[in-house]
Amino acid sequence: MKKSIKQLLTATTALLALNSTSALGTLAVSAQEETPEPVTLTFFNADLSTDDPFTNPVAQEITRLTGVTLEISHPVGGDEQAVPLMIASGDYPDMIFAKGDINKMIDAGALIPLDDLIEERGDNIKAMYGDQLDRLRNSLDDPQIYHLGTAGVVNRPFKTAGTFQIQFDVLKELGYPEIRTLEDYENALLDYIEKYPEIDGQKTIGLSLLGSDWRWLITVGNPSGFAAGWQDDGQWHVDEETGDTVYKFMTPELKEYFKWLNHMNDIGLLDPESFTQTHDTYISKLSTGRVIGIADQEWNYSQALAVLRQDGKTNRLFAPLPVTLNEDLLSQSNRDSGFTGTTGISITSTSKNQERAFDFLNWMASEEAQILVNWGVEGVNYEIVDGQRVQFEEDRINAETDPNYSINAGIGAYIWPFPQWGNAALDSNGQTIGRDSADAIIENYSADEREALDAYGVDLWIDTFPDPEELGIPAHGRAYEYVIPASSDAAIIQQKADDLTTQRITQAILADPSEFDALWDQMIADLEQMRIGDAEAEMTQLTLDRLELWGNPIE
Repeated sequence: MKKSIKQLLTATTALLALNSTSALGTLAVSAQEETPEPVTLTFFNADLSTDDPFTNPVAQEITRLTGVTLEISHPVGGDEQAVPLMIASGDYPDMIFAKGDINKMIDAGALIPLDDLIEERGDNIKAMYGDQLDRLRNSLDDPQIYHLGTAGVVNRPFKTAGTFQIQFDVLKELGYPEIRTLEDYENALLDYIEKYPEIDGQKTIGLSLLGSDWRWLITVGNPSGFAAGWQDDGQWHVDEETGDTVYKFMTPELKEYFKWLNHMNDIGLLDPESFTQTHDTYISKLSTGRVIGIADQEWNYSQALAVLRQDGKTNRLFAPLPVTLNEDLLSQSNRDSGFTGTTGISITSTSKNQERAFDFLNWMASEEAQILVNWGVEGVNYEIVDGQRVQFEEDRINAETDPNYSINAGIGAYIWPFPQWGNAALDSNGQTIGRDSADAIIENYSADEREALDAYGVDLWIDTFPDPEELGIPAHGRAYEYVIPASSDAAIIQQKADDLTTQRITQAILADPSEFDALWDQMIADLEQMRIGDAEAEMTQLTLDRLELWGNPIE
């Protein structure tokens, strides 16, 4: 299964067919000769959880080049009512990433269509999106464009996360076994804990999850779909042949997965604090190195990785695994969903700086901006050697060991949810825009990680997963990005269903195994009583509508 770097680059080149290198290379590479008048644009980011004063070196360079200073706000403490409260008050920022509430903003007349601005002054936007621009359109009934940004247009995964992961030290102690199924994973944890019941004087923890807040979806909900051999469609599962879309917790595959978690809890391999610990407690626990198994996205625990590196505990870092319910299934966590374009940054109808805000977003799609937000400032974060950007060693170490590197340096802080080329797009010199190239990742390996990869005969962890090209690109994109009408039954029912399943599945996982089936059956009955079938019918129609909007109708 081993792939050479040459093969990876060949695959990347094939992906670039979505947007030709020449098209991307024509994007504006410099700001106007005279910096525009200074302006402060207010921006609400529904995905941000920490303050960003916009004073880091990248932010300062953005301001120098464009005259724009961002005044950034975000939800506090996981508050999900921030956008609805804005709508109720009519008090909006200049720009907003409303995420799943974008439909509510559209229905309230809070966002402006961007079509005319794109046509008149959006050269960078048009060059970046190319023939994928139509995927930004809202719906069949309202085919206007209200947002820009989020996912990159041209991507090639060099890393993977979100599936089950295990410490390098576990793999080494067990002789680097093949771990493909939940049973394999369970046995690896058991065998290691039997050898090492304590790590640095503290009890070894098998599998720790973070199910006490919204991250339940990330560490409990999403891994269940990956284990079932599905791509990430949020709370839904789409039959790609028929378009039928079902609430995934209604399926027997997910019952099997959560029954396994119930078993893991019963035998003491599941951290008993998995559904009560705070994010800070979770990070602190991982930072000690005594948690040997997780199921999480790296952005959610990157602070712990930085601490482990600082402390020289690189053997306590984690290897991602393509674990599924059984060997007949393939992990699809690495699947390329194509450019979906369904969420992004919008400009509000009350903004007095609409054209200036659009010009800023158009500049963010330029080559100059993309290099800046991905690589940082020349002479500070990197130098040019033989026409190519080369990261300074000091900056590389900071990126690996500073838990707050993104906010402190600004690198990576303004990629999502802004317009982005994608990590596999090439600049005008033929170098990838993304800093995480295969070569860079390999160069940053610790000795423990390199030893593990050599033992498995691969260059990158993604080589142990199914090849994205073999998995194909789903015609519907990702169901969790559908723009669901705010007044629809699907939106209302899903919210109630999500609240119910979060509570009931947690209860079933922690129950005595003899009670699991009854608890699960009661949850299914309650979901049916809640009319989950009506929501599924609406979601199926949304799938079919998207396929038609994107030119891929099911005959």
